[in-house]
This record gives sequence, structure tokens and C-alpha cells, in this order.
Amino acid sequence: MVQEFVSPVRVHKFPFEMVMAAYERRFPNCPQIPVVLECVITEDSWSEDDSQRDTARRCQLNVDAPYLLKKMVGVDYIYFIQKNHLDLKARVLEIEATNESFANRVEVLEKCRYYVHPENPNWTCFEQSAHLDVTNFFGLESTVEKIAIKQYSANITKGKELIEVFMKGVEAEGVTDLKPWDPEDPAHNRELRRVVSRNTEPLSPRTTIEPHRQPKPDQYTLDSEYIKRYTASINLGQLTPMQESTYNIFSLLLQLRKWIADLQKGKVPSDTTLLRFLRARDFNVEKSREMLSQSLLWRKKHQVDRILSEYETPQVVAQYFPGGWHHHDKDGRPLYILRLGQMDVKGLLKSVGEDGLLKLTLHVCEEGLKLLEEATRSSEHAVQSWCLLVDLDGLNMRHLWRPGVRALLRIIQIVEANYPETMGRVLIVRAPRVFPILWTIVSTFIDENTRSKFLFYGGKDYLQPGGLLDYIPKDLIPDFLGGPCKSFVHEGGLVPKSLYVSGAFTERDGDPLCEDSIYRSVCLGKGQVHEVIVNNKDPQSVLTWDFDVLRHDIAFTVYRSPHDLDLDDPTVICAGAGTGAEEGRSALTRQDWREGEHFHKVEPTLIAHDGESIQGSHVMLERGSYVLQWRCELLDHAPRAQLMYFHETLASHHYKGSMSSLQSGASGFSCLSGKSAASSCPSR
Repeated sequence: MVQEFVSPVRVHKFPFEMVMAAYERRFPNCPQIPVVLECVITEDSWSEDDSQRDTARRCQLNVDAPYLLKKMVGVDYIYFIQKNHLDLKARVLEIEATNESFANRVEVLEKCRYYVHPENPNWTCFEQSAHLDVTNFFGLESTVEKIAIKQYSANITKGKELIEVFMKGVEAEGVTDLKPWDPEDPAHNRELRRVVSRNTEPLSPRTTIEPHRQPKPDQYTLDSEYIKRYTASINLGQLTPMQESTYNIFSLLLQLRKWIADLQKGKVPSDTTLLRFLRARDFNVEKSREMLSQSLLWRKKHQVDRILSEYETPQVVAQYFPGGWHHHDKDGRPLYILRLGQMDVKGLLKSVGEDGLLKLTLHVCEEGLKLLEEATRSSEHAVQSWCLLVDLDGLNMRHLWRPGVRALLRIIQIVEANYPETMGRVLIVRAPRVFPILWTIVSTFIDENTRSKFLFYGGKDYLQPGGLLDYIPKDLIPDFLGGPCKSFVHEGGLVPKSLYVSGAFTERDGDPLCEDSIYRSVCLGKGQVHEVIVNNKDPQSVLTWDFDVLRHDIAFTVYRSPHDLDLDDPTVICAGAGTGAEEGRSALTRQDWREGEHFHKVEPTLIAHDGESIQGSHVMLERGSYVLQWRCELLDHAPRAQLMYFHETLASHHYKGSMSSLQSGASGFSCLSGKSAASSCPSR
């Protein structure tokens, strides 16, 4: 895979010679760039007239890579070779850096250039580009590429500030003015050579520089500060260095606006909206136009522009949906709170359906756009995105209910296609111990750029230094998180089954959320058992289950045997005792196996009562057969018990390092569900 990166041209408002003196002070190491541990000069030579210098350095880098990756490749540091050619006569410094480590697997070529501003001889321009070609890296090509992109982006944002920092050091040493190289003044040239070679003795005699001249307007594209002026004047907000790269943002915006105007023959979206779609497609105008055109057609087809005026909140949403707007964060972004851990996903879907949840989400997004406009008008800067605070207290395996996950993925897909670049920050608080496994599953469906905006806090550390107080004013921390501010966001809870609507899962044509395709229904008489056999060949994989008891009480147990059971018929249903002794026995006892010798319990027996929902998980540490067993606990002549269940095995490679966080057991909603079904909560 080959990647090319080009940073924006940056302007240092100092003469070239002063910039060279400051640049040299970045060596042999630079505390401001901790990734560079040391640079050792291996070659260094000057021309006879002191006008040109060739330098080679070997630089040791501590790359910001995961510890596990470093151990896999067997290195803690990597080395680069940097070659510089300084031409004081032409006032140009050319830098070329290549990797010495893993050169046969990864090719990195970075080129940098300092040169005199074309319109102002007392200013210095800096440009930077990089070429990355990962040919073979132990199967980790994608990971290496992502690390390189992250490292490159971080470095280019620091370059300009570093020159400013080292310039102060140069001036503190008494070097404030440097005259350019002069063929008629060998003495001055020797002094100049000493200063740009990091000899800190002051120059003698001192020279003065000419007054600065302002550049012409057509040079605005050279300086990122001018780009920011352009964007600020039309409410475009802040751009990243990678987005500034080689593009005239203003020109791209005008081009997209014209294309959309020709296509729509009507009202053109605001510049803010146009820029959001440009960002979403990395400033590719053609792709941005296609994305925006599809979104505008979608809005017209579904009459999204009328949602704010016509949407009526369903009563079940008003009473049981735990989300709402809550003031602003410290950056002036509208703040939305979602108490996801208290949300009854299954109950809401069975009450309003997937389309009902989608309309609710779109209403929230449209409210958000309106709040962004209001925040921009009342602020000194453009507010481009909102902040999301997600409380996970109460989150468990219940929230991985497959129809709910599928509905969530569809909603995410629609929101990302039509409201791109509106999420500025996501604060996750009170993440439970089971969260690593949930995040691993869900995060694969979230855009990488969006994932980078997530901040996680487990336990109560969200109120510690570095927590929520860095982003939300102290007096606006909601009360349910221990803050002083009254929150009007509903606390959620289980939706009563009396509010369920028949057919709520079949509202969407072509892809109904049909439970029968995922969950199996089973009826059991007295003493009958239903078993699911999972033959595990992947130690450390995770077995999960989710079941609802629809009638009477059922005992649930998980067993393990080191012996392989019959996989030709992985689901074994055993008949009741009245139909024959052999049929009345579990698959584990059919071969006269004895508990404790041929098999044993790995999860204690749980009595699930009528109306309860139970979720859990078990880390399958060893190979062998794992058996999920449901046993009917009926009295004589009572109607048959009924349950609906789903199980899944999650591969081990997703959960390395998070096994200690997994716990099995009943849903946090179990007590509530018992109450809603007019039955008592089981003892734990």
C-alpha cells in the first residue's frame, strides 16, 4: 500500500537566516517532540566559501506504537537517516529523511524545504511531504499505515510552534538580526556559519534587517493563518493541517456551491453545510457533490425539513427514552445526554418500531443543527458540532440484542450519510466492566474519524482531574453524575409490555426485523430440558446468551465436558420423563456420564421466572463441549413452559486483555421486567 502526504505551506515571519539558527537548536534532541530521542551527526562538511553545508544525521525514534506491536516486531526504537543540504547563497535548506529500520518492508521518504517567501524576503516558507509504502510488515500493514498517518499529522502541527519556541532561545542568546550571506564579506559569512551551526556567540558587528513588507492578497494560500481568515469570514470553522494541504478551500467551496446550484435549481445549502460534506469526503469535490446530492434527495423524499414542525413525540418515548439536550460544553457546543445503560432497547423497538426510533433520531439531529446556528450567533466563533455525553451505568449484554443492534446500525448509517461532521466530541462515562467486549463489537461499525473523538471514563474517575470538568462547566455537570445541575433527561427504565405494538418489527419493507430469524422459541413440559451444544476449538472465546421466559419458571445452567458431543445435531431436545427413560435424560447423561467426572458446571443454576429477560456470557477457557441447558420446573398438569433464546460465540482474537472484565449473570433489567410481568424478582 502506498500513501502520499503533503502538508500545507507554512510561513515563519522571520528571515531565513534566523529560522536556520532556530532550526539547528532542535538537535540533538527536542523535548517538544518526545518521539525523537536523539540525532547523532555522522557527516558534516562546508564549502570553502562558507555558503553550503551538507549534513547527515542518524536519528533514534520512539514511535508511538502499541506496546504489543513493538514486542511482536522485536524492537523498542527505530532509526532514520536524515540528510540536509543548506545553501546560504540561495537561501534554501533541503531535508530528506529515510528509514533505516525495516527498510526492506517499509519505505518512508520525507522531504522538507525551507525557502524565502516569494513576496517578502524577510519571511521564510516551509513545505513538507512524505511517501509511505508498506510492502510487508508481518501482516500488520494496515496498523503500520495508521500509526504513520497519526505520527505524521501530529508532527506537522508542531512544526511552526517549534520554530517560534527556538527563535526565542536564539534571541535570548543575543542573536536578534542576521544579514544574509555576502560574497563580499567573508568575515560575516564565517560568523553566519558559526551561528547556524549552533555556535551561540553573538554576531559582531550587528546588522539590521529591512522593514517587513505585507504580501499581496494572491499569496493568502501560502499561509495557514490566511486560510483561517477565509474560513472564519464565512463560518467554516477550523481546519486540520491535512485538510489545508495543497487545497484552496475557498475555491473548492465555490465550486461545490455552483455544482449544487446547477443540480438543484433551487435553494443551496449554507456554506457550513457544504463544508461539512467537503470534510466528510476529504475535500474531494466530486465525491462531496455526490454525497450531498444523495442527501438532498433523501431529505426531500422523506420530508425531513418538516420534522421539526410536524414531529409529535410518542408517549412511550416521552416516558422511557433516556436522552435529551442539556446546556453547552466549554467550547460552546450544544450538549446531548444519552443514558444508554438505562435504555430498554427491546421495549422501545417493540413499542415504536425501528422507523419510530429513526424518526426520533432525525428529530434530535435537526434540533442539533438548529442549536448550532443559535450557538454560532451567540458566540464569538463558529460552532460546527455538538457534544454527546453517554452514561453507560447499567449497560450489559442485554444491549447486544440482535434486532436492536441491527436497527442501531441502520440508524448510524443514515445519520453518517446525512449529518456528517456534526459530532465534535463523545464523552463515555461509567463504563462497566463488561464494556470492552461491547465496544469491540460496536466500534467496528463507527467511522475511524468519529472513533477518534471518543473519550472513555470507567468507575467514578469522570469527576477527577482530566475528566468531565475539562469539557463541561462544573455547574453544568448533571445531578445523576454527582453534579449540581438538575437534568430533565428521563432516567429510562423498562417499557411495560402493555405498550408493545403488534408488528412493530415489520414496518420496514425488504428487511423486517423478524425475531424468528435470530431467536428460537421452545415449549417444555414438566422435567423436559432443551440443550444447545457448542463445541469449542478456540480457547478464550466468549459464549453469550440472551433469553426471555414467556411462561412459567425455567432453570438455566451451563456445563462443560472435555469430550466432544455430536455436532451433526448441535441442538438436542430431550423429551419428558413420561416418554421413556432414555429420552428423559440430558445429552450429558445419555452415555451414563456422571457430573464431576465426565462433565461439570461452569455457571451456577439460575431460576428464571415468568416474564424475565436474562443475558450473560462465559469465557470458554478450554477446548471441549459447552452445553446451555434450560429445564422446565413445572408442577403436575400445568401448561407447558415457553422461552425464546439466542446464543452466539465471539472469537477470542477480539478480546485479548479484556477477559477479566467479563461477567455472566442476569440483566440489570431483570427485577424491572419481573415487576412489569407482575412477578417477583428472583433471588441472586
